[in-house]
Amino acid sequence: MKKTGNILIVDDNRGVLTAVQLLLKPHFEKIITLTSPVTLTSALREETPSVVLLDMNFTSGINSGNEGLFWLQEIKRLHPSLPVVLFTAYGDIDLAVRGIKEGATDFIVKPWDNQKLVETLLNAAQTTNNRKNKQSTPLTSSSMYWGESPVMQQLRSLVEKVSVTDANILITGENGTGKEMLAREIHTLSSRRSKEMIAVDMGAITESLFESELFGHMKGSFTDAYADRPGKFETADHSTLFLDEIGNLPYHLQAKLLTVLQRRSIIRVGSNQSIPVNIRLICATNRNLNEMVQANEFREDLLYRINTIHLEIPPLRKRPEDILPLAERFIARFCKQYDKVLLRLSDAAYTRLKAHPWYGNIRELEHAIEKAVIICDGSELPAELFQLPKRTDTPRSESSISAEAATLEEMERKMIQKALDTCNGNLSAVAAQLGITRQTLYNKMKKFGL
Repeated sequence: MKKTGNILIVDDNRGVLTAVQLLLKPHFEKIITLTSPVTLTSALREETPSVVLLDMNFTSGINSGNEGLFWLQEIKRLHPSLPVVLFTAYGDIDLAVRGIKEGATDFIVKPWDNQKLVETLLNAAQTTNNRKNKQSTPLTSSSMYWGESPVMQQLRSLVEKVSVTDANILITGENGTGKEMLAREIHTLSSRRSKEMIAVDMGAITESLFESELFGHMKGSFTDAYADRPGKFETADHSTLFLDEIGNLPYHLQAKLLTVLQRRSIIRVGSNQSIPVNIRLICATNRNLNEMVQANEFREDLLYRINTIHLEIPPLRKRPEDILPLAERFIARFCKQYDKVLLRLSDAAYTRLKAHPWYGNIRELEHAIEKAVIICDGSELPAELFQLPKRTDTPRSESSISAEAATLEEMERKMIQKALDTCNGNLSAVAAQLGITRQTLYNKMKKFGL
């Protein structure tokens, strides 16, 4: 077994130190232990380890965790990029989450699971080794536009802190706010970025195929199982698994997902062999999962498992200062895509865009800009090109609702057909252009007979 780097363990319990040393000896080239954090900074100046395992409490009878947070900050002051994994008691999980927000890579709960402890520390150490060997790619991404609003800048700061960890993340926000785009940004900034992020639209998976899609199946396990097939969890091994619309998962299937997350292993349909998986989980939803828990529609234990870090994307109407920069970004993109000179927004058009509530958020703005760019004949986008729908709470008749639905479906079908033509049938490019997953695209193409 090839050993990985050096590890520094700081814990005042000698029994814990001995047990962890024995467990990690086959995996690390060198193990340094300290029973007191007093000499921690001097030890770090003498030698920089690949990872630090830091206890949260050192004073007998006091479990505030403030000592652990203090020493975490000291480590980050000396070595900002050094991975730190926190060692915490079961009742201190909230404190450990606070530690992750302060820059810790992950946390391990005492009493610990040996396999999880080893995997967590090895993954953290590998991040350091990749950086030293200059094998990692630059932490940059052009897909995510943060905007200029203070709330988005705060979100960006938090994302930069948690992306380098393996903590499970729950992203919430209204439809069209860019939850999948944020998930991809987190993946791009993580140590797992060398492998493609695997995205799953939970709302598009039928109950009968849930286990097959996520966990895989063996040949002959059901009627159409003509060959062995790995599921999304296996495909995402050592990468990021993004479960979109997690709130749409039926209650009786949530236990199966929870079991896999707890065991860190899957069993394919038609097999009894357990296959270990190493994933970073990101979930997203536009629903209030806490309210769903109260209504017995979502498992509380599953919510705790997926919600180590919660990131909420605010709706566009609550950050109007981001509308113009986003509009200009979309104008530049679509002018290039449709081979037009760079257009500019008229003052009247900007006023109209800023006054609109954007209940469809960034996606609605993007589609409005694309339509205007296509139609525009001059060098400026006038306000008349933005005939934005007004939202009303007035009840509508069933006939008007069904007529509107039919019109929207026809518009959706035309947009998909247009994207298929523009992208020459490249489904990945079509899905990216429309801002949906490939699975959702497949379902819509089947629905519209495309």
